[in-house]
Amino acid sequence: MLTKLRQHLNTRIGFFWLLIFLFWAKTLFAYLVEFNLGVSDILQVLLMIVNPLATTVFLFSLALYIRKTGFYYYILLLIDALNTVLLYANVIYYREFTDFMTVSTVTGYSKVNQGLTGSSLALTNWYDFIYWIDIIVVLGFFIFHRIKHDDRPLKKRKAFAYTSVAIAGFALNLTLAESNRPQLLTRTFDRNYIVKYLGLDAFTVYDGIKDEQTNHQRASAKKSELDTVKDYTTSHYAAPNAKMYGIAKGKNVIVIHLESFQQFLIDKKINGKEVTPFLNKLYHSNSTYSFKNFFHQVGQGKTSDAENMLETSTYGLSTGSLFSQLGSDNTFQAAPAILNQRAKYSSAVFHGNVASFWNRNNTYKNMGYQYFFDASYFDTTGDKSTGYGLKDKLLFKNSVQYLERLQQPFYVKYITVTNHFPFTLDSEDTNFKTTDTSDSAINGYFQTAHYLDQSVKEFYAYLKKSGLLKNSMIVLYGDHYGLSNSENTTLAPILGKSAKDWTAYDNAQLQRVPFMINIPGIKSGKVESTYGGEIDVLPTILHLLGISSKRYIQFGTDLFSKDHDQVVAFRNRDFVTPKYTVLNGKIYSNATGEKLDATEAVQKAVDADQKKVNKELSLSDSLNSKNLLRFYTPKDFKKVDASKYNYADGLQKEIKIQDALKKSSTSLYSENGNKSTQSLYKTDAPEDAHKKTDSTRIKITNPDDNDSNTTTSSSSSK
Repeated sequence: MLTKLRQHLNTRIGFFWLLIFLFWAKTLFAYLVEFNLGVSDILQVLLMIVNPLATTVFLFSLALYIRKTGFYYYILLLIDALNTVLLYANVIYYREFTDFMTVSTVTGYSKVNQGLTGSSLALTNWYDFIYWIDIIVVLGFFIFHRIKHDDRPLKKRKAFAYTSVAIAGFALNLTLAESNRPQLLTRTFDRNYIVKYLGLDAFTVYDGIKDEQTNHQRASAKKSELDTVKDYTTSHYAAPNAKMYGIAKGKNVIVIHLESFQQFLIDKKINGKEVTPFLNKLYHSNSTYSFKNFFHQVGQGKTSDAENMLETSTYGLSTGSLFSQLGSDNTFQAAPAILNQRAKYSSAVFHGNVASFWNRNNTYKNMGYQYFFDASYFDTTGDKSTGYGLKDKLLFKNSVQYLERLQQPFYVKYITVTNHFPFTLDSEDTNFKTTDTSDSAINGYFQTAHYLDQSVKEFYAYLKKSGLLKNSMIVLYGDHYGLSNSENTTLAPILGKSAKDWTAYDNAQLQRVPFMINIPGIKSGKVESTYGGEIDVLPTILHLLGISSKRYIQFGTDLFSKDHDQVVAFRNRDFVTPKYTVLNGKIYSNATGEKLDATEAVQKAVDADQKKVNKELSLSDSLNSKNLLRFYTPKDFKKVDASKYNYADGLQKEIKIQDALKKSSTSLYSENGNKSTQSLYKTDAPEDAHKKTDSTRIKITNPDDNDSNTTTSSSSSK
């Protein structure tokens, strides 16, 4: 047996398959030991196991066309070595950034090295010899003549057969991947997905193609294109309401992202019980400005689109996610940087999912976020997390040790996850009696929304006890729909509607999400009827803080301004106004919900609005796709240098700054006599063991999002 094996290894094909097997084995080792790929079903396990084979056979088969003996073995070993370099470089990079190296990262060493807390040597492990031992052993076999050269070249037809089989194998791999994760390559929101389904080599090629497309678009961009955008946003600018301008000046800003939270949940009762009693109270408080006609405007980027609009007042892309496709390199003039440069705000994001999801770990740096406390900063083991990260009650509670160390004023964002499709909770997390429909997602939706409401209530109690509440403006918003159009007919009776009479107009009206600006201490709050959307949040917030938005390129307008534009554009170019809802060219009356046979005057007004919507979306796409903001620097604004930000060791950095400032420190911790406020936080979360969260960075399994494949899907992908 051994003799036959040795004889086979002494052939070109035998040596070819030996290297393929060894490379496949160490790649699989990296998948299982190094990378968090979030495998969640049998097909994904199978694809993860086999996905290195097709690309490896293809690459190694290139050597089969070489006839010269020495050159054949040299090239085959070189391909193996270079592929190993790519694999190991990603291992090292992933250990620090929990992400894979992009082509742009590889071509710019400063970005590869940027953020590494020590030398690359510090990121090595004792078992790393596994990645190199096969190459060393094979070279040793050659040196000591344990493997002999085969002087017989392969026929081109046979070499081509191997290449063809590899291509066919990859095509089958891609087909199976698409069946499990539709729109895998067109709606990429996490690099882990490409690696999990197609492999590291395929990801590198895919990323290289996307990078080249982006670079081509950007290379063809002209400064005059920015002038067109700027002319539009300048003419579209809405001056602030003098009575509202600066009413929250100097206050902390706390943004609470209500995952998948739709407006119909507000004041909704199920079995006689309010689904969200605390948020209802907040919504109607005279210290809150609430908007009942506020719409989400996301596309395929879902949550990341909502974040982009809130942070930059520019739209997401027509296809895919701006965060994922452009966030690593784009120039932004985003809220964290504006507030820091104009009013010395510090900034942070708290999120119980992995940092790489939606490419947040890179995009946030380009936006100027100083800290990102992702899943690695929290204990997400056991029942503490759902498929999408740390449960909300635990996220809020365990964030306190980081929040209290931030210098004030601060701008922070909490991204909740528990109210996320498929809307499931452990039985001990809720006792809310929900609906009993045939759709488990609908039944679960009211329970997870109730849990989210309790989470916010607990956080508010802490803010009040700690003294942060009176010094803060809290912004709460729903990022996008939770229940899809396909589920709305089942939902209809719960909303007092007829499933039989349900129309596209009704679907559009359910795209409302809550938007609340809570400023404790004011008495003029009310429920506003103004129409608006997520694109309008940034200029509204800036003006409340007493910061003019006029110098920035923003497509939204201040919701409180008398000049506010109430035409709300959807990403598919449909739109809503106070009078009309226009869907695929059909005009519906908001007063009756009925489709209109438009008069000439109505059609003329709608056509004008449609033209403006099309222009606005096109200009925003041009701005972002071509990175036109690199051509424009507003007055007193410095372009964000992403290399200044590293999201490792966030707590240690906060403490270092606090210690350096000494008595000048404005952190809550310092104001509390250098004592923690964590004991003030009370939660009824059953998973809470009343222990301080360990600051050791812990990985969380990256969730799979099989059901969030299209903008009409029932899931609402993070």
